[in-house]
Amino acid sequence: MSAVLRILARAQEYVIDPDNLDLNSTDPQYIGRARKFCTFDKKCPMEWATIFYRPTMVGNLIYLLIFLALLGGQLWYGIRNKTWKYMSCLCLGIFGEAIGYVGRILLHGNPWIMNNFLVNLICLTISPALITAGIYLCLSRVITVVGSENSRMKPKMYTWVFVGADLLALVLQALGGGIAATAKDSKGSKQGTNIMIGGLISQVVTMALFFAIWLDFVLRVRRARLAGTLSRSQPPLYEALRSTRTFSLFQWSLFIASVTIFVRCVYRVAELWEGFSGHLANDEATFMIFEGPMIIIAVACMTAFHPGRVFGDLWVSAGNGVRSAKEDFPLADGAGDWKADDSYGRV
Repeated sequence: MSAVLRILARAQEYVIDPDNLDLNSTDPQYIGRARKFCTFDKKCPMEWATIFYRPTMVGNLIYLLIFLALLGGQLWYGIRNKTWKYMSCLCLGIFGEAIGYVGRILLHGNPWIMNNFLVNLICLTISPALITAGIYLCLSRVITVVGSENSRMKPKMYTWVFVGADLLALVLQALGGGIAATAKDSKGSKQGTNIMIGGLISQVVTMALFFAIWLDFVLRVRRARLAGTLSRSQPPLYEALRSTRTFSLFQWSLFIASVTIFVRCVYRVAELWEGFSGHLANDEATFMIFEGPMIIIAVACMTAFHPGRVFGDLWVSAGNGVRSAKEDFPLADGAGDWKADDSYGRV
């Protein structure tokens, strides 16, 4: 009987009166149950919130609108140029970013609601992995156009290796986010966070390896050019494409996009490593510099120099590793005459 009374007493202790919250409580179990009733009108302490500040409405709304505009651009160019895989990666990633900032706008309204925080956390954590998959799809085609003999890997291997590693990072981040979202205590939440960190570290390592292999390819191309042997290794099918200024700018846009996403991933690793109560996780200024703008710059580069506009009819053939119009993956009639999007022009 005494045991039953103790259980009933303990249960009664955590019966929450929404209209009479104990705002001075430091009991984690009470806070966890009570904060879902919190509003700014009830003057709940920010220490009870999922983040210790109120996200800016204006800043997050601006980021949301920018991502929606970029999503529209990617849909337009993707459908027009039929770059289906690339469009899927970019559009899913950008849409995830937009939903993440919806979560932050909801946090502005109520930072004590866990679901608002999870929408922000999970979407903004995993979405860049989808965008980097689009970058890897582009590099394999750049290798084919410039000359795959100068690469240590076959062009298709770039897609298999790096997109595969990217998907692993995505799965880990999504799994960690799911565990953190359904955790009943701080131990489960910490476990989910650690898995998310593992996914982010995996993404950082993959991108570092990507940079190393890309740099090796650039140096080998440069040596071949200095030796006067580069032209012999370059497919004549892409000669017109290689001669355009837009193709050169496209490669620089990929580089800038890769660097900004890499910087963002390093920041997120440091942020989650400290935990949700750490300094970085609760410093909005740092977040608004190293999260949103980094991804916006990356996606803006990949939209302004959309591969469908740059490659034109050669996007599919470059993806298949085709070196001439006579190979096993024939182009459509007349495709030997390269044609990019008319809005770009030829330089």
